[in-house]
Amino acid sequence: MRRPGRYAHARHILVGSKSQAQAILNEITDAKKPLKIFKKMARDYSSCSTAEKKGDLGEFHEKQMVPEFSKQVWSQDLEQCDCFIKTRFGFHLIWVHSRDD
Repeated sequence: MRRPGRYAHARHILVGSKSQAQAILNEITDAKKPLKIFKKMARDYSSCSTAEKKGDLGEFHEKQMVPEFSKQVWSQDLEQCDCFIKTRFGFHLIWVHSRDD
């Protein structure tokens, strides 16, 4: 049973440097099929264990993620990636498939 609150389904790419995050973001924003490139970059470059699933975090509750991550998930446009954020884990590029608003 789902606990009360908001849920989202997203992917992410976690890298250790701002310059690497920017280079990946440039590849994604320049792509004709950005989701396809996002998945490839997640598999090839993400330091998170989700890399083998092309960055797929599945569905998660807003309180499961660090505040900066959740804030970005609920503020960015769906089905695109046009920025990256920094958390204590590193730099994240996020692709939100769906969310409760």
